[in-house]
Amino acid sequence: MEMPNFDSVDKTRFSDITWVPEIGSTNTALLDRARKGASEGEVIIADLQTHGRGRRGRIWTAPSGTSLMMSILLRPPPGTLSPNNASLITSALAISALAAVEEVANIQLEVKWPNDLVVDSPDLILDKGDPGYRKVAGILTESLIQQNQIEALVVGIGMNTGWGQVPPDLQLIATSLDVLAGSSVDRSQLAHNLLENFEAEYVGLFEPSGIENLLKRLREHSATLGRRVLVHMNQGGETNPLEGQAIDIDESGRLLVKFDSGDTRAVAVADVEHLRLQAR
Repeated sequence: MEMPNFDSVDKTRFSDITWVPEIGSTNTALLDRARKGASEGEVIIADLQTHGRGRRGRIWTAPSGTSLMMSILLRPPPGTLSPNNASLITSALAISALAAVEEVANIQLEVKWPNDLVVDSPDLILDKGDPGYRKVAGILTESLIQQNQIEALVVGIGMNTGWGQVPPDLQLIATSLDVLAGSSVDRSQLAHNLLENFEAEYVGLFEPSGIENLLKRLREHSATLGRRVLVHMNQGGETNPLEGQAIDIDESGRLLVKFDSGDTRAVAVADVEHLRLQAR
């Protein structure tokens, strides 16, 4: 890992940044600290996670020094962000990361709903059935809820930055910033820019048109909208996967899907077991 050159970011709430060579999970560590009263703005960045995890309990693994793994502790002012809208924090970090990647590595990524950053291009298609996108990063947001209010929230990101080359078993699934850029990527600078951008996005959420502005940019940078999707609905007694077209993202960050049955439904993160873009 590059030697860290900052432990805070000027003009932001991120004044307590800890860099560690190894940790079980940055999200788990910050959630534990939040339960003990840690202040908003604490950040943990790790070179290696031994028990990293993604959404719905999926395992996140990466060799030491090949990824930016970072978690951020937030304490939204009471009444400003409902538990049902916590996914907007995921969206805010996603937009912040897109900008940071473009600033540092000159690479344009897109957001694959709800929480992945991907490079999306027909040029990536290697064979029939290839979805034409590769995952570069994933975001996980977790909350501590008291009396239906968010007491604390931890949002974490794992971003592939220094693989050198893509392993054969991941050729159709993922890639890394250094592979895309053709050169090494400064993780320290990437982390700094991401936090700087996220401060603006987080503050903006609580402004009168903040959510509307965030969702506008999320739609503009979506790799999912306009594509066919496969969704497993876990409500209403339906157990079979349903196919349809992703048509919009609503004011709560839910994906609007027009299913082949003709119904249009808002799909929340908890309702999606499998969502993949289909080959063009």
